[in-house]
Amino acid sequence: MLVCDYIVKQIDGEYAHLQNLDGSEEDKLVARALLPNGIAEGTKLHYELLQYEIIQ
Repeated sequence: MLVCDYIVKQIDGEYAHLQNLDGSEEDKLVARALLPNGIAEGTKLHYELLQYEIIQ
């Protein structure tokens, strides 16, 4: 089971570029429809069980 923390690096229209906080992978491009409402550049996200949630 994949569990990761990301930061929203850039928002590009209907997509967001996510950067893994541990720096082990390259950026991930995700449709904004799959992300929680209210994200902005710099928002931290936790990914687990195919869901993203905002973390502090």
